[in-house]
Amino acid sequence: MANVTLKKKTDVQLTKLNEVKSYARKIWLAGLGAYAKVGQEGGEYFQELINSGQAVESKGKKVVSEQLEAANTQLDNVKGDVVSLKGRVEVQLDKVERAFDARVASALNRVGIASKHDVETLSAKLDELTALLERVARKH
Repeated sequence: MANVTLKKKTDVQLTKLNEVKSYARKIWLAGLGAYAKVGQEGGEYFQELINSGQAVESKGKKVVSEQLEAANTQLDNVKGDVVSLKGRVEVQLDKVERAFDARVASALNRVGIASKHDVETLSAKLDELTALLERVARKH
């Protein structure tokens, strides 16, 4: 009976050992299958990543280009506004300058100081008188 018990134990152990070997082989084969599948599909997946990257890059360039164009348009509008404003400021400055000149001339005239025009007129008359005196002096 000891012999029968020993044989049963050995048969049970051999059966379990065979099951473990079979399971280990299945695990090994599953690992090899996974490795093969990654090798086959990995290249395809890598290409998908490249294609996705190119699409994102293209969209990014388009967005940057649109934003740059919008910024340039705004800059052109601002430049136009500045040029227009500069023209209006120059006109106003000319008006202020003329008004200032007129007031200064008026104040100088009230005080009795001759204006530039008055001095030029007197100078012209002096030139005429000088010429007349020289002609008279030559005759005598």
